[in-house]
Amino acid sequence: MRRDLRSSSVILKAAAQLLLPLLLLLSLFLLLRGHHEPGGGFIGGLVAASAIALHLFATDMRSARGVLRVDPRSLMGVGLLVALLAGIVGPLTGGPLLAARWVDLTVPILGELHLGTPILFDVGVYLVVVGSVLTFVLTLAETGEG
Repeated sequence: MRRDLRSSSVILKAAAQLLLPLLLLLSLFLLLRGHHEPGGGFIGGLVAASAIALHLFATDMRSARGVLRVDPRSLMGVGLLVALLAGIVGPLTGGPLLAARWVDLTVPILGELHLGTPILFDVGVYLVVVGSVLTFVLTLAETGEG
């Protein structure tokens, strides 16, 4: 029975190492496509938090916090500020709260980019979701270790 648990642990660690970058990339894809098609900051944030939670279950707390690199509570605060910034751009430019504003930029490698406040708001939501879910998960994991 012990050998089965060890082999399961090895399989989980190997799978988590392969899935972590793929799930994080998928979360960014969902975030960026969200203001044109289904997806967005909320589902992208859930996928990113799930990827780090999977890594936590496969390894340990220190390794999971190393993947995140910042305190998840800080992510919540930064996300709220980013979403607030996206919301007040409208009144600062003479429009209503949460009015979408767009700008066209030419970036040397990427070409023409059409950026707006909706994607900025989605980034804020993404950060709040990742921060809140990981605060919850990591707090539960720390409580369970003690």
